[in-house]
Amino acid sequence: MSSLTDFDITRKWPPRHPDRIQLYSLPTPNGIKVSAMLEETGLPYEAHKVDFGTNDQMSEEFLSLNPNNKIPAIIDPYGPDGKPLPLWETGAILIYLAEKSGSFLPADPAAKHQAIQWLMWQMGGFGPMTGQLGFFHKFAGREYEDRRPFERYRDEVKRLLGVLDRQLEGREFILGADYTIADMACWPWARNINGFYEAGEVTGYQGYTNVVRWVETCLARPASQKAINIPPRD
Repeated sequence: MSSLTDFDITRKWPPRHPDRIQLYSLPTPNGIKVSAMLEETGLPYEAHKVDFGTNDQMSEEFLSLNPNNKIPAIIDPYGPDGKPLPLWETGAILIYLAEKSGSFLPADPAAKHQAIQWLMWQMGGFGPMTGQLGFFHKFAGREYEDRRPFERYRDEVKRLLGVLDRQLEGREFILGADYTIADMACWPWARNINGFYEAGEVTGYQGYTNVVRWVETCLARPASQKAINIPPRD
């Protein structure tokens, strides 16, 4: 495909700025990751709201871009070969944007792979387990009489919080002094535990003092403050 108009998704969400990265998202933890990265890098982008209330993520147009029907997804009109590049999966998007902008992924090969390691940790464990905890603690899952599913995910989230807390001991950010895509991937999920999921008490969240301090530090960044409301839900 040689232009944005070749993508079916642009029928539902017409670009007003076709020269910018097109972001299809909501301010969920996964959505915030990419919005934060775009804000941090200053790469020009245009945000489109994918409304879960109307099942936008299941629409033919959205599925044409992301067959996995999850947000966020992007189209970069100026991909590596000068042609539009569609991408989904937040880990892939974060790595791509880091390489495109030359920022938030260490240049040192060892540190680079350590950042990717923690990104994969979030993708494979911290995010999915926290999401399951949210379901069984706050949403329909809490109505189940069998408490074993809730207890399983609560205990796993507590274990993962411990892993993160120990990594942050003596470090400002996950890798040390520098803020990277590893932090951007993880802090929106940690924030949700004590926030939207209302699971701070059941996980003992406040006891993970390094995590609490780190989330506050990450959230205080101007880009983070913008990202938590991109695109606006209203």
